[in-house]
Amino acid sequence: MLPITTTDQMGNKLRLPGYPQRIISLVPSQTELLHDLGLDKEVVGITKFCVHPPEWRKTKAIIGGTKNADLSRMESLTPDLIIGNKEENDRATIEALQQKYPVWMSDVITVGEALTMIRGIGQITGREAAAHQIADRINQSMAGIVPAGKEALYLIWHKPWMGAAHGTFIHHMMEKAGYRNCLRHLHRYPELDESILKTLNPEVILLSSEPYPFKDKHKEELQSLFPEATILLVDGELFSWYGSRMLHFAPYTDTLRQT
Repeated sequence: MLPITTTDQMGNKLRLPGYPQRIISLVPSQTELLHDLGLDKEVVGITKFCVHPPEWRKTKAIIGGTKNADLSRMESLTPDLIIGNKEENDRATIEALQQKYPVWMSDVITVGEALTMIRGIGQITGREAAAHQIADRINQSMAGIVPAGKEALYLIWHKPWMGAAHGTFIHHMMEKAGYRNCLRHLHRYPELDESILKTLNPEVILLSSEPYPFKDKHKEELQSLFPEATILLVDGELFSWYGSRMLHFAPYTDTLRQT
């Protein structure tokens, strides 16, 4: 088998002697992608937040969280490839791992970058054809989305209220669904105090299931602030996971639009 030479999304050059046989994934959405690429035998370690596929939580080693991975546990697994992400993983941990192992890093803010990530992981794991098929299916399904055409506020946290603004993957997924993000003039995940909330006029408020698990009681609280808005509890994975879960986004937007 010929050596594999590639560059990840952070510009790091990697050279592997062949396709990896012992992979550790530090990112839940990319763990699911590895499963959908047919890498069940090759993946040996995942984080405690890697909930898809559920059976892997019983058959793979759990190496800690995305921000506090157990380095000694990872070393015991003798990985020949580690897959991480710039935003989700701790920089110091990644730099320590890069001293010992090939580490392929993703950096995803836009849908286009997500598709590039899928193809890149397919290339380095020997699943290039399957990865291209998944990326193409995602691209085609999103092209068929009927735009929601509404001003929307996407909230990720309570006490304080926090939302998803420009410069986030959620923002780009909102745009793909045809929403106009109320926070498009702000950056990343701003705290929203009463003075900011009063400047907003959302037609739809999307309450994410993660990282904060919004419930019906939060809908009631917000309805008093925005009596004219439609308030929906939404699946946060479908707005924030940049892997094969994106295949389910287009049909989900149809459901939201009809709500």
